[in-house]
Amino acid sequence: MTEVFKGVFTQQEPIPDAAIEAALRVLRSGRLHRYNLVGDEVGEVALLEREFADFVGARYALAVASGGYALATALRAVGVKPGDRVLTNAFTLAPVPGAIAGVGAVPVFVGVTADLTIDLADLEAKAGEARVLMLSHMRGHLADMDRLLEIARAHGLTVIEDCAHTMGATWKGRPSGRDGLIGCYSTQTYKHMNSGEGGILVTDDEEVMARATILSGSYMLYPRNGTVPPEEVFERVKYDTPNISGRMDHLRAAILRPQLAQLEAQCARWNERYRVVEDGLRGTPGLTIIERPEEEGFVGSSIQFLLLDWSEAGVKEVLSRCKTRGVELKWFGGARPEGFTSRYDSWRYAPSQTMPETDRILKGIVDMRLPLTFSPDDCALIARIIRAEVGAAWQAGQVAG
Repeated sequence: MTEVFKGVFTQQEPIPDAAIEAALRVLRSGRLHRYNLVGDEVGEVALLEREFADFVGARYALAVASGGYALATALRAVGVKPGDRVLTNAFTLAPVPGAIAGVGAVPVFVGVTADLTIDLADLEAKAGEARVLMLSHMRGHLADMDRLLEIARAHGLTVIEDCAHTMGATWKGRPSGRDGLIGCYSTQTYKHMNSGEGGILVTDDEEVMARATILSGSYMLYPRNGTVPPEEVFERVKYDTPNISGRMDHLRAAILRPQLAQLEAQCARWNERYRVVEDGLRGTPGLTIIERPEEEGFVGSSIQFLLLDWSEAGVKEVLSRCKTRGVELKWFGGARPEGFTSRYDSWRYAPSQTMPETDRILKGIVDMRLPLTFSPDDCALIARIIRAEVGAAWQAGQVAG
């Protein structure tokens, strides 16, 4: 009998009871706005900022409306202006080049390796074209951060980290988001903490944080934030930094704080499921596993593999076979964006040059969510289905370009 998976790949776990109770307290108060406080009260948003800063070991944290807003705020806070060129990964999702284009800057795409990380040789070759690198840890894959920082220092590059997929991850024990000048995180539903939408920005730089705080829409109420630079820093920047309102509210912060307390345990659960799928796929003919380096403490909330040098028809056949059996896979090789996938040459607002080796990798990337609503047994079943259908296509000779 052919096995069929009946789970839902977009179904998240329920919000924890403690978060629901905290949200109800905020709703009953009627005071959702982050600066709607009484006396010396410390609101939910400020508490979240303090707790998240402690979690990643940063001096400052700022809670905002979305991960994309955090990225755009980071660019503005380091002085990126219209027409400036900003380096970023060719393998990423639309909010990253969108944040760059949104401030009037120009994305300059850097290639991807078969490890699904930024191509450091290509980065070094292009480093002189910009003064900022917006580094996307796409789908949770961390590059050799030590080597990347060497390149950045040698070329005077300011590094902003997009950690939408690496909240809770580490490189040699250093939390993701702490190697660059600024780390940006997302709390959108499909990320590692769920507030529907939301974002957090961290840095140790007091002027960057002061600018980011004013940009977020603090008016002159910034002393009520959770982690606050000295008053004299705000005095230097407050009259030439615009208010581009994008604050987080107390309701979302209240939902997130109990999730932050559970994050390390949740990351371990994701990794358990990731390893089950990885072990089940290992050795499948025609399928390449992405080997994770020892230095990387990853969070396996999704898994990727390569059908390298397969034909488009062959990849689509695998996706169709798996979908028929209930397994939803995404492909990054399509000419048009589909199902939250896209390619660097899809974004017509961002000029690009052909990168043959990067194109080869992108055409082989297959991607799958691993929500915590799946059990390890579910993950083993999913792996069996993928293995069988990749194997069937391989044996049928449907892979040739």
